[in-house]
Amino acid sequence: MGTQEYIATSNHSVTWLEDFDHYRSRLFAIAYRMLGSVMDAEDMVQETFLRWQQVSEPSVKSTQAYLTTIITRLCIDRLRSAQVRREQYVGSWLPEPIVTELSADPTTLVELADSLSMAFLVLLERLSPLERAIFLLREAFGYDYSEIGRIVEKNTANCRQIARRARQHLADQRPRFQASLQQREQLTRKFMQACRQGDLQELLDLLAEDITLWSDGGGQVVACLKPLHGAAKIAGFLRAIYRHQHKLGLDYELELAQVNGQPGIIYTLGGNIQSVVAIDIADNRIRSLYFVRNPNKLKRSFSKAVAEMVIADISSHPSADAH
Repeated sequence: MGTQEYIATSNHSVTWLEDFDHYRSRLFAIAYRMLGSVMDAEDMVQETFLRWQQVSEPSVKSTQAYLTTIITRLCIDRLRSAQVRREQYVGSWLPEPIVTELSADPTTLVELADSLSMAFLVLLERLSPLERAIFLLREAFGYDYSEIGRIVEKNTANCRQIARRARQHLADQRPRFQASLQQREQLTRKFMQACRQGDLQELLDLLAEDITLWSDGGGQVVACLKPLHGAAKIAGFLRAIYRHQHKLGLDYELELAQVNGQPGIIYTLGGNIQSVVAIDIADNRIRSLYFVRNPNKLKRSFSKAVAEMVIADISSHPSADAH
């Protein structure tokens, strides 16, 4: 819901409301990385706006700092309750993917991959809500520790310590993007072709020995309840899927896409989206596959408005001057 819909009933000036829209992309970017959910992120942005309406205009010295504080604290609370719900989730829980344009600026895609890739968001699940907030505000958005301290109500030294601990938790598994975007796209195309043909040897050649495959159906559609590990097992699994589809005469279409800033695949059947696959590539091999199949998680994946907000925020400097 845009802020214009509130203007008629608000006592604030139009400029006051336009200030919020100026930071909308940044607020969504923070919330999505915190929660891994497009729908929840949009809810948090909306709740932030409702709270923004209630403040006295002269009382806010920095719009950016005030809004960042509101949404960060809301996300910490939401994530704490979400972690309890995820314990009862059927099968593996994966973040909701965001499909961006293949024609997006390559520099933008590199920055997206660094802080928005599915591999990175899954890794963030290892952190507590507070660790995640401090880590993201520092590493992804460039806030200094004194400002982070004001946002999360911790002293500067404590924030530094928490951020250091978070980096240590993630250090060994943080995604590495040595290959160029073109090389990753080329490898993804080879993987698509191997899946189309059920080519076991080609699959084995493309997969890292220690690869892991996650599949999220959320109890709504068929999916692996537990992650699969190892190139041989996963190649055999993908070949079995091909044989099953071929036997039933199912004509799946595989389309190259940008999923969270990384080359990925969209599976469709009869024009209906069945899966969005995010691919993590390192050392010229596929080391992780993330099959998001839960229909509820794909509802907003192709929203142009969502993709534009993510790209618009990346295009701006992380530590923009406070308004």
